[in-house]
Amino acid sequence: MTAMTMPTQSLTPTLSVSHLKTHFSTRAGTVKAVDDVSFSVLPGQIMGLVGESGSGKSMTGYSIMGLIDSPGRVVDGSILLRGRELRGLALEDMRQVRGDRIAMIFQDPMMTLNPVLRIDTQMIEAVLAHHDVGKDAARAMARDALARVGIPSPDERLLAYPHQFSGGMRQRVAIAIALLNKPDLIICDEPTTALDVTIQGQILYEMQKLCRESGTALIWITHDLSVVAGLADTVCVMYAGKIVESGSVQEVLERPRHPYTHGLIASAPSRNPRGQPLRQIRGMTPSLLNLPSGCAFRERCDRASAVCADQPALQAFDGRDLRCFHPVTETLECL
Repeated sequence: MTAMTMPTQSLTPTLSVSHLKTHFSTRAGTVKAVDDVSFSVLPGQIMGLVGESGSGKSMTGYSIMGLIDSPGRVVDGSILLRGRELRGLALEDMRQVRGDRIAMIFQDPMMTLNPVLRIDTQMIEAVLAHHDVGKDAARAMARDALARVGIPSPDERLLAYPHQFSGGMRQRVAIAIALLNKPDLIICDEPTTALDVTIQGQILYEMQKLCRESGTALIWITHDLSVVAGLADTVCVMYAGKIVESGSVQEVLERPRHPYTHGLIASAPSRNPRGQPLRQIRGMTPSLLNLPSGCAFRERCDRASAVCADQPALQAFDGRDLRCFHPVTETLECL
């Protein structure tokens, strides 16, 4: 599967995130889970947000959704949805935005679905929470949403309970619920990780097609660069709470310039010479409670020098934004 593209030059961003910071206060200190993150997503565009576990990508999604609770909080930055500032929005106003203009799909569909309620009950409730329509109209919207994600016999499926669906079908139902109110933005937090490859491919294709047809913007959070290569238009690579490289999928994955991005792609098993040990990035991700000064990646980086003790700024470089003093020059083939 290859990513489809659409002209976006003249479009206003659906989402603009600027200098977002989300911190958690602990007894051991302050965890800077998201630290000065900026990006934008255009209508109909799919952005991949990638990185290792603990890099801050999921917390970025939760921050946009307004799902950060104590001891965490968004301490700085701006989150604009079609020009409307979401940060600091009253709880009831944010509740109206969430599920209507922004939707989120989780890795486990049972985080979305109530196991003791029928599918029609849950989907109709999601419609009525945001639209002044009758139950018959809400049921029709639910049926159409199930059909759009490829669920056969949608009228029968509406009467079923979540446990009567397979894992892939439950995830399709969760996607259908996210699409119910035709949101401006959908955030997907690794929703296909637990599914087999065939079902994963079907869902990725359907999400891609739906975004192109509806103009919905999509953020796909994942650690799998091969998924991003086939799905997304743009990609942001996160490390230790910061975006270290961002740009078009083709530019970043074919010609990664940050040593971390280069290491992630080079460590893919498909790139490893037969019979040789797998390549890997040496060391481990640092604790967000005890980050090294300057570039957080410098203690794992073979290109680091004394200048890396200072924090590099995110700057335009070679057709993308890059946070590095010593960019990689080698070229890799596209995934």
